Amino acid sequence: MGKGQELYKKAKNLIPGGTMLLSKRPEMFLPEKWPAYYSKAKGCSVWDLDGNEYLDMSIMAIGTNTLGYANDEVDNAVINNIRNSNMATLNCPEEVALAEKLVEINPWADMVRLARSGGEANSIAIRIARAASGKDQVAICGYHGWHDWYLSANLGDDENLAGHLLPGLDPTGVPKNLKGSVLPFNYNKIEELENLFAKHPDLGVIKMEVSRNKGPEDNFLQKVRALADKHNAVLIFDECTSGFRQTFGGLHKMYGVEPDIAMYGKALGNGFGITAIVGRKQVMEAAQKTFISSTFWTERVGPTAALKTLEIMERIKSWEIITNIGNSIAQGWKTLADKHHLDINISGLPALITFSFNSTNALAYKTYLTQEMLKKNILASTGVYSCIDHKPEYIERYFNELDPVFATIKKCEEGKNIMELLEGPICHGGFKRLN
Repeated sequence: MGKGQELYKKAKNLIPGGTMLLSKRPEMFLPEKWPAYYSKAKGCSVWDLDGNEYLDMSIMAIGTNTLGYANDEVDNAVINNIRNSNMATLNCPEEVALAEKLVEINPWADMVRLARSGGEANSIAIRIARAASGKDQVAICGYHGWHDWYLSANLGDDENLAGHLLPGLDPTGVPKNLKGSVLPFNYNKIEELENLFAKHPDLGVIKMEVSRNKGPEDNFLQKVRALADKHNAVLIFDECTSGFRQTFGGLHKMYGVEPDIAMYGKALGNGFGITAIVGRKQVMEAAQKTFISSTFWTERVGPTAALKTLEIMERIKSWEIITNIGNSIAQGWKTLADKHHLDINISGLPALITFSFNSTNALAYKTYLTQEMLKKNILASTGVYSCIDHKPEYIERYFNELDPVFATIKKCEEGKNIMELLEGPICHGGFKRLN
């Protein structure tokens, strides 16, 4: 057991849930074996606390670093501004420059508010939209964070977010009087959204991901936009995950549908904390009718990182690079699966590509894959979030090591006992408390 797992043992007694982010829990990858903590990272390499170097063919910091870890241009811009102080009594000019750049990227929009995390951005967008519409109820489709307004969809008898979030997520601590304030509908099911408007006259906001695992069918997004217009509802596109992956800006550009508000996060600062709420003036000005304010939304690092990140993205067309990398990885999985006669399902945006084994032993196979690839100093699971530093030689190395793993999994499908090959517990597949 390495230093990372030893430290994680301590963390579970000091930090509820063990880590600050569920997606980074070692149990989500390889219980009792995952390195857990890093000492440094560069490009697409990560070093653990024991000095071991790993090739990151996994989630690349939950998709934040599309320009690779510790990008010199971004980091130098941040360091130079830190030397001039990250905070002051006066405001940093970078926030105005970033707002101007985001309006340029989104010509349908006029105004911008900045925050530092996706959950904050989602909550700000909802507050503004409710203030602008004068209505309380929100129709949602997709994943939108951890705040009360969203988890209130799980108040009641049904697991309304089971298909949007994580199965078994209990909304303990969410005020029960929020029940009925958030109404989920399923992607590509326009009739469900139509029925929500028919049944709920106080529905004034539609909040959704443009796409997550699959794209729109039968002009779905255009129909959502038309419903929003018909009912004077505010349409919000959550692009915190999808932004700057396939376009320079939001995924909605690909489909020709403009929202009233869009949020960007994750990739916007290449690992530094920055999110943005971008919207039409007549909607965004409702922010002045309510109270939305926070001290550390005025710090300088986030906007500085975002400005330099956007500059680099635009110069090298990073979204094209990571999309091509993701498509090559998806093809590699398909080729391996065909070679070994395994049934897999591939989904997601190319730059956030994932696959799953169509088997009753899917979680065990996923655990085994991570276990064996870790032995080869590769961080891997059943998804790869691409960055520009995922060079062809790294992808070739990844598939060379993955080939025998798939071969063994095929033997398990034919009768070999996968449980005898696992050196620890099966990874978690959803929300599970660490008690």
